[in-house]
Amino acid sequence: MAGEMVGVCFKAAGKVYYFDPGSLDVNVGDRVIVETVRGQEYGTVVSRPLPRMGEEQEQSLKPVIRKADEEDRKRIDELQAKEKYAFKVCVDKVAAHGLPMKVVAVDYTFDGSKIVFYFTAEGRIDFRELVRDLASVFRTRIELRQIGVRDEAKMVGGLGGCGRELCCGSWLREFTPVSIRMAKDQNLSLNPAKISGICGRLMCCLKYENDTYENARKGFPNVGSTVMTPKGEGRVTGVNILKSVLTVELKDPKVHEEFKPDEVKKTCSCPRKRG
Repeated sequence: MAGEMVGVCFKAAGKVYYFDPGSLDVNVGDRVIVETVRGQEYGTVVSRPLPRMGEEQEQSLKPVIRKADEEDRKRIDELQAKEKYAFKVCVDKVAAHGLPMKVVAVDYTFDGSKIVFYFTAEGRIDFRELVRDLASVFRTRIELRQIGVRDEAKMVGGLGGCGRELCCGSWLREFTPVSIRMAKDQNLSLNPAKISGICGRLMCCLKYENDTYENARKGFPNVGSTVMTPKGEGRVTGVNILKSVLTVELKDPKVHEEFKPDEVKKTCSCPRKRG
């Protein structure tokens, strides 16, 4: 299907969703009212109009209804106040029902037709009675959505070990898998307290810094390999990518020395043929 699309976010550093701007002249930073599967929502345009690509090219996108005006902004302020009240009510109800769950955030749809409560829990929770209780208080559709600890950190926000605002809460729109191997490749301490974020999972920055480390390591021999240095043969015991040096344990004398990668040459460790 031909046409243009614009990217819209509903939360800071949130996922980007695409909508059909129609004849509206919208630009990055504009506040808009859009039609979604949950009803009308208030969002921010984060990309200029683009030709439809991939999946968006084949499907019928929901429309941007209009640019938000002052009345819409006042309504957002009112909804935020209602969300704070709804959060407190839900926390009290959870305690009253004795449910092992933690309420994280509350989200009203712009048209007020639905309230979404986000929570974390160790396992599955039977919250049917809680939903009925909340519905009797707010007289509208209620949805309880269980999220993971990384999503909780993104919603709540905070400061990371680096002293800066959390990446997930400030600019990182989507999570990607992070592995302990990435920490090993970056010569980091494998102490969980030092490589985990406030969510308790491996820090997201291990992932988006990993490609840089992988590319930088290409010019270095592996730890444990045998190399020839200006001071004789030795075994690589450490690699410091940031300083661009490697540590070699020399055979004679048996000491550790630092060399630049271009100062050493890897020796063949292939087994000799017999006979």
